[in-house]
Amino acid sequence: MTRRRGIRTRLLTAVVVSVGLALVVIVAGFNLLLAGSLSRNADSMARARAEAEAAAIEVAGGRVELPDQPDSGGLESQTWVFRGGDALESPGVSEALDTAAASVAANPGQMIDVPGQHTRLYATPASDAPDVVVVAGVSLVPYERVQRMALLGSCVLAGLLFIVVVLVSRWMLRRALQPVARMTADVDSWSDHDLDRRFMAGEPYDELSQLAATLDGLLDRLSASLRREQRFSAEMSHELRTPLAKVQAEAELALRRPREPAEYRTTLETVMRNARQMNAVVETLVTASRQESGLARGRCGASLVLEHSAESCEGLARVRDLRVMLDLPDERLTLGVDLDVAVGVLKPLLENACRFARSEIRLSARRDGAFVTLGVEDDGPGVHADEVERIFEAGVRGSAAQASVAPSRGEAAIRSPEGAGLGLALARRLAHAAGGEVSASAADGGLFVVRLPAG
Repeated sequence: MTRRRGIRTRLLTAVVVSVGLALVVIVAGFNLLLAGSLSRNADSMARARAEAEAAAIEVAGGRVELPDQPDSGGLESQTWVFRGGDALESPGVSEALDTAAASVAANPGQMIDVPGQHTRLYATPASDAPDVVVVAGVSLVPYERVQRMALLGSCVLAGLLFIVVVLVSRWMLRRALQPVARMTADVDSWSDHDLDRRFMAGEPYDELSQLAATLDGLLDRLSASLRREQRFSAEMSHELRTPLAKVQAEAELALRRPREPAEYRTTLETVMRNARQMNAVVETLVTASRQESGLARGRCGASLVLEHSAESCEGLARVRDLRVMLDLPDERLTLGVDLDVAVGVLKPLLENACRFARSEIRLSARRDGAFVTLGVEDDGPGVHADEVERIFEAGVRGSAAQASVAPSRGEAAIRSPEGAGLGLALARRLAHAAGGEVSASAADGGLFVVRLPAG
């Protein structure tokens, strides 16, 4: 199995290949352009020499008079004059060049390179004597030398540039991907207890810092989810500890010695009440956990919530001879939560009202912007101003519950066993999970307000 290369290696390979191909194309193109330019320059030089020599030739009385030229004998001033195939003037060069010049003179207007002689020839007829042909030659040695030097220089320059680009690209890629390596090392060093550690790359300004910010957001969501799970476990343990202790105590007390059937019945009723309380706690915490997990939420009518909540506490209200009155909204008012969630929030408040109301409890619902406000009002002693927040803490009971009040008909059977100070805390927890709020007012009589998202 072939080993896959890292992203830095792949990027560096891509840069090296791209730059290498680009340099090859640039060097080849430059040298091709230079060769064409030098070739055109040599053509112009040969043509100019031939035309200048042809213009200087004069014919008098059928005799061709050639201009005086210094005898350089070099390749830089190679000129032939032919008439009728005979050479009237020759620079005295090699036989191969003389033969090539005679061949070009036979067909004026041609531009040819002589193989092995590094010379370019051009033939043109004289102006005053069309039968006289001038052949001019230009040495290609300087041009070829320039081409070789240009090719060597461009190759050396391209090689140096290639090395520089590779080194700079390698350094830049290492620096650019260094944050990724650091983030990888950080993640490897983090444990499952480091819920608050983040990459902290600052304000996003490029793709990598944006990636770090996105990962920080993901870690925030994962941390919140883990904390919800930890809080769920802790709250489950905390909320179930009291009813479980009661069940265990009642069972141990009943088993210490034989008892009358009525005493066993009382014990079983106590166990049953605590079992119902544990069931309510578990259902509330599970529902809250489901809401906090962001699962799809349903809708329900506000009137239906009030009716179901009143029915759930009908037994308690009957025992204390309380009237539960419903102020149903005139309009079709809906909540953006499931029915069991809304009832789960309202039911503990209504049970609390049943414990302390003197004769009447009133449930109401009204629209409040993007929320629906549900009210639970009773004519009991109410909540003190310094207790409006404390009573929502688990295990805390208000002064009304602690007051020494002689129980009325059926009151001892209701307040004593179930007043553990858990209902209000669970109601607020479930309301928060559903995106709402529960609050108490310090007023004459008890007044609790629930705000839940409107549907």
